[in-house]
Amino acid sequence: MTDPLDSVANAIGHEFTDRTLAVMATVHRSHEAENDLESYERLEFLGDAVLQLAVTHFLFDRYPDLPEGEMAKVRAAVVNESALATIGRKWGVPAALLLGRGEQMTGGRDKSSILSDVVEALLGAVYVDGGYQAAREVVEGHWADLIIERASSPGERDYKTRLQERLAQEGRRPEYVVEERGPEHSKVFSAVVIVEAEVLGEGEGTSKKRAEQAAAASALSGNGSAG
Repeated sequence: MTDPLDSVANAIGHEFTDRTLAVMATVHRSHEAENDLESYERLEFLGDAVLQLAVTHFLFDRYPDLPEGEMAKVRAAVVNESALATIGRKWGVPAALLLGRGEQMTGGRDKSSILSDVVEALLGAVYVDGGYQAAREVVEGHWADLIIERASSPGERDYKTRLQERLAQEGRRPEYVVEERGPEHSKVFSAVVIVEAEVLGEGEGTSKKRAEQAAAASALSGNGSAG
């Protein structure tokens, strides 16, 4: 049977010279309290800095015309808890976690907060084990698609939030209705944003999220009372 930690290392794409670093990256403080093992918290602190630098490095090299403020927005969108936890699940981190009994019983193995911390700790472990270039290659290998998606329209993700905040001032909430069409490999999504039976905006995109963002942008551009 394959060791869960070996599976994680394979998914990351880094062969650890010092395997104890990889082990430490999976030790939650609740397990540390019950065993003679150091938790991942110091590695997490280091890994957070490494991730921020590697993403910034990627943006700086790949997008010479992207302003500093937009680079900051893209970076924030790809290093948040949700994005990191998603990557952690792809790596198989839940199976490799070392948790205390209490944390195990309360579902800690699938908590996004823990998974995101461990992803950063693993990056810290890669950095200590193989240096910055090794860590940068891991980041670019697993974050590049998300960075490119966000950088292609860095302000796009703000439209739904902006619309929701504007409508909240009036005590109203937007609802989105999305339809899809086309073959599986090239679907097109159409969305309308509705408030109290009134259509405020419409939009299309290559994903449900993009269609909703386009509809929200349409609403903000002047349609209905949200404009």
